[in-house]
This record gives sequence, structure tokens and C-alpha cells, in this order.
Amino acid sequence: MRLTGLMLAFAALAVVLALVPPAATQPPAASPGSATAERPPDLPPPGGSVRTPGRGSLQPPRVTGPTPRLADGKPDFSGVWRPDNVFVGDISRGLKPGDRILLHADAEKLMKSRKAGEDPEANCLPTGVPRMAPYPWTIAQAPGRLFFVFEGNIHSYRQIFMDGRQHSPDPDPTWYGESIGHWEGDTLVVDTIGFNDKFWFDFAGHPHTEKLHTVERYTRTDLGTLVDEVTIDDPGAYEKPFTIVGRNRLDPKGEIMEYICQENNQDPSHIVGPARSVN
Repeated sequence: MRLTGLMLAFAALAVVLALVPPAATQPPAASPGSATAERPPDLPPPGGSVRTPGRGSLQPPRVTGPTPRLADGKPDFSGVWRPDNVFVGDISRGLKPGDRILLHADAEKLMKSRKAGEDPEANCLPTGVPRMAPYPWTIAQAPGRLFFVFEGNIHSYRQIFMDGRQHSPDPDPTWYGESIGHWEGDTLVVDTIGFNDKFWFDFAGHPHTEKLHTVERYTRTDLGTLVDEVTIDDPGAYEKPFTIVGRNRLDPKGEIMEYICQENNQDPSHIVGPARSVN
């Protein structure tokens, strides 16, 4: 009797299982670093930079609302910003319609000779202008000064003079140059000269010389967007000026973390091959 009862129980269980639809077959879970691993849709690209429409599908959540303003009526540029990949991977992806990047022959030869592991940014050196490291940054405003504070690389900063001064006649070449700003309506215009020739414009290896002159135009079009339009004029490396445009995205919950690139930096020895775009 016990054997018959057990057989009936197994038979009933088989009928129940037959009525349950099979679960969808799941692929094996990918390791976090594998090419098939999927990222949650609300996360930004690695490093926190922004891929704008047409240059990648991952974007941080949009923050909407009117442009915040200071007591004097000027736009408030404070907040933690994620840089557009235009300023990280390849400046040619952000060219203003109608513009072209035309390198002189020697500058083109230099660009083609560059190796990814030699990139100053990968070796913890400052990014220069207009390049950004793929990490958050912020703007601090003070009387007569603006400071761009970067999480990436060496915890570096740029100083923009807002006191009406003129450029020095012959400034010493530096990584971030001599930057002087002024307001044109709601747009911050930053004019910079006095660069050294050590930094690269991007991972692709676009070069420049000490003749470089940049004009940046920052406009906070709404609460969550800071548009950066940069005109690059370097007769030592390029046949004519060109302009690139990117959109930095506000991270309302972001923080500028302590990041010391020089601490146990083992990346350069693993970065092989020619310099190339990563957009």
C-alpha cells in the first residue's frame, strides 16, 4: 500500500510540473569586466563621462528645471558635472557643423606616431584645455575668480581671472595656460593663452603647440545642462581654427571624491597600441 501511494504521489507531481511553463533560459552571468556584461541603464559610461545622443547610448538621468541664478542675477554654475565624452575620447566627434580639423603635415605625423601608453593623462599629468579626465568636476565662484576643480588625475584646478585684467605679454607656458574670463549675457567666455605643448587634446592623440589659443563659451541652458563651446586656434598645428561643442550633465547626487592617480598607477604598462578614440 505504501508503494502504491508513493507512486500515485509521483504521478500527481509529474502532472503539476507538466502544467507549469518552462522558465526562460538564462545565459550564464558575465563577469563585471567582460565584454558581455550589461550595465544598468541609469549609469553613465565608465568614469562618469557623458555620451551625448549620437555618440553612445548611456547617459546619466536628466535633471530638469530653470537655470539657477546668483544674487547678482548671473547664472550659478555650481554643482558636480560629468564631462561630455567629446572632451575625453576624440574631439572630432564634437565638431561644430561645417567645421573640419585640418592638421599640418608635421602635426599629423606626430599624431600618427603616438602610443596610447604615452598619453600624459594616462600617466597622471594634467589634461590641459579643452580636455577633461573622465571624472566629475565642479566650478567654484569667488569675487574676481572662478576655479574649475577636477576630481581626476592629480586633483588639479584651473584659475580663471574675472577682474578685467589683460593677458600677460609673454606668459610662462603651463598645462592650463593663462585664463581670463568675462560675461556676455548669460554666457561665460574664457580666453586662454600661454599653454605648454605637453598635453594631448584627447585619447586619439590630437596634438597642439605653444601657439595654442582657446576661447571657451559656457552656457547653463537649464538646471541640468552646461554647454561648452570651444574654439581652438593653433596655427602651429592646424591649418585653420575649428570649434567643438559638448554638453556637461549635472549629477545632483554627485560628490568630488579624493582620487590620487599617482597612487599605485599600473595602467600605462597595460595600455598598448597606437593612440585612438575611445568614444
